[in-house]
Amino acid sequence: MNLKPLFLLCCLAVSTVAISQTKPAKPATNPTVQKFKPPKLYISLGAKKDTLITASIDETTTLINQPLSITDDKKGVYTISSYQCLYKRRAVTEDEETGKVSPTTSIVVQRFSTTPISEIWRTTIAQQLKPGEEITFFDVVVKDVQNRLMFAPSLKIIVK
Repeated sequence: MNLKPLFLLCCLAVSTVAISQTKPAKPATNPTVQKFKPPKLYISLGAKKDTLITASIDETTTLINQPLSITDDKKGVYTISSYQCLYKRRAVTEDEETGKVSPTTSIVVQRFSTTPISEIWRTTIAQQLKPGEEITFFDVVVKDVQNRLMFAPSLKIIVK
């Protein structure tokens, strides 16, 4: 009589029972993390402290030369880690078949890690700025004194 198949069948049954009776490992406990509620942050550009500013061309040119600053309710100042600046300018398109020109907008965006925006951006905006255009500072990432990262509100300037 051939005992090999019977022996293999018994080994398989014993291993199945042994596997099914092992207890699952307990997950590693994480150290207690202190909950952090970020403070309400405010954004300002120069003397303007708001999320939506309507300004003339001259005022806008002055504002873009000012540094962004982020504060909270208790006048705490935050370090800006990075932000993006979007310049939505008026432009025109020409229909190639008819030659008809129609108004449109053009968007230019760049990420910055220092404030104010770069000299080339300030110069370009100052030279091209027209009523109806917009400059938006968004995705503003700031650090507090404990190096915790937070998002600050966006700021939009509409040129009148």
